[in-house]
Amino acid sequence: MIIRRPSLLDSFNFAFEGVIHVLRTQRNMRIHFAVAGVVLVAAVAIGVSRMELIALLLAIAFVLIAEMINTAIEGAVDVSTTSFDPNAKLAKDIAAGAVLIATITAVAIGYLVFSRAVTDRSSRLLERLGDAPTRVTLIALVLTTILVIATKALTHRGRPLRGGLPSGHAAVAFAGWMAITLFVDEQRFFASSLALLLALLVAQTRVESGIHSALEVFYGALLGGLTMLALFQLFT
Repeated sequence: MIIRRPSLLDSFNFAFEGVIHVLRTQRNMRIHFAVAGVVLVAAVAIGVSRMELIALLLAIAFVLIAEMINTAIEGAVDVSTTSFDPNAKLAKDIAAGAVLIATITAVAIGYLVFSRAVTDRSSRLLERLGDAPTRVTLIALVLTTILVIATKALTHRGRPLRGGLPSGHAAVAFAGWMAITLFVDEQRFFASSLALLLALLVAQTRVESGIHSALEVFYGALLGGLTMLALFQLFT
């Protein structure tokens, strides 16, 4: 029996099938692809330089390649053993660590690229909004809490401090992120990024603990952030 060697077109098809398989079966790969798309659109929108765009593309490719290699190693390990093996677990952990390093590197590159562009474009708007007195923040937080409780009362879902639409924790966390973004003068982008990360972690814990759905958390985040921003604009 003569085995035909795959043609160049076959090789490309096999490669695309591998990418499609990882996208279909791996949630993290889908997240990476979605984030990559958002980053590239944002990069074009704010007009990053040629070298900055190259750095972003390399960082994105680095993460995607690491995720695919991680998936391939996991599949090979699962095929090679049917029982628990410490070395098999170690191989999976090392591959996952490679993805983590690639992701952290990509986040650092993205921060360095976008911090300059975003700071330059938004400094005047944030300086104008940041002149609002401290009491506006307190009023906004109280109003956010009231809106959360009122919405839960109208939808008859959840208790005032647990469950239901919207997530009160997410609302307050994102209201706090918006307040920090508007108030901080020095290292504003860094402080805002850190506050946003903490707010996202709060939102993630509400979903992973099963207290809220992703939609409830998203609505809460939107409610808190927009309420804080609206009051700052109203009083300035």
